[in-house]
Amino acid sequence: MTGLLVEAGEDDLDRIRRWRNHPSVRRVSFTTHEIGVEEHRAWFDAVRADPSRRVLVYRHGGVPAGVVLFSDIDPEAGSAEWHFYLDVEGLGREILPAWLKLEGAAVDHGFDVLGLSLLGGATLADNRQVLQLHKRFGFTETRRYVREIDGEPREVVWTELRAADRRTRKKR
Repeated sequence: MTGLLVEAGEDDLDRIRRWRNHPSVRRVSFTTHEIGVEEHRAWFDAVRADPSRRVLVYRHGGVPAGVVLFSDIDPEAGSAEWHFYLDVEGLGREILPAWLKLEGAAVDHGFDVLGLSLLGGATLADNRQVLQLHKRFGFTETRRYVREIDGEPREVVWTELRAADRRTRKKR
């Protein structure tokens, strides 16, 4: 899956914000308001200045089509948290194949490039499609908790994948 994920650059800034502001992406995010240009610029600059965070652009058929974010990268513990979203509008009928390829590329990047032994992520409990996708890749639910989003309590599912489990899955 080499080349599916590339480091985000200045040229990606506007498209990343457009993808992130799509109503279906905002609906399943922890920050649901429409993100403005200045807020997005500040976030992007902060990510690029922080060695514990990475923002990568996913390419589907050679075309920029999504984002993978790694945060809380801890080289000593070998762990990180990850998130993703896709160009929902631009992918159209290719959304499912893109989801599958993006998740595979993100898992490979986490373990093979970042050298992680544990990759975890938070997903809203009602985002069943993404939870099923994670399960398909071997992620297991380790806890549930409630987080306030837009003043409302929302259930969150934390899932994790260990490098040893990923290797077992890949051998099958």
